[in-house]
Amino acid sequence: MRRRQKILLGVLIVSTSILVWLTSAWGTPVAALPLPEDIPEEILRTEIIIDARSPVDGKPLNAAEYAELQEQLQISPPPKLSADLRQTIYLIQLRKALLQIFPFLDI
Repeated sequence: MRRRQKILLGVLIVSTSILVWLTSAWGTPVAALPLPEDIPEEILRTEIIIDARSPVDGKPLNAAEYAELQEQLQISPPPKLSADLRQTIYLIQLRKALLQIFPFLDI
């Protein structure tokens, strides 16, 4: 009698596991293939970009304007920060470093 109960319990466990495995995969959609409207990366890499955005203010530019802006940015360096602003940034970075080392400080 004892052996029969073990066999029935084993069959019950195996059948329940198979049933749970089968029902868990029923409602999930398969996402192995990309959507048909997606452009493959190989094609996007070979595409020539004729429109761009300004790195300064984000305005849309054509290719000639973008090249001209890049030349101007290389010739004239960006404006330097004022001494007060530089010191404030340094103090904020120092505070952040101290709080990482000593999290219990109230600064």
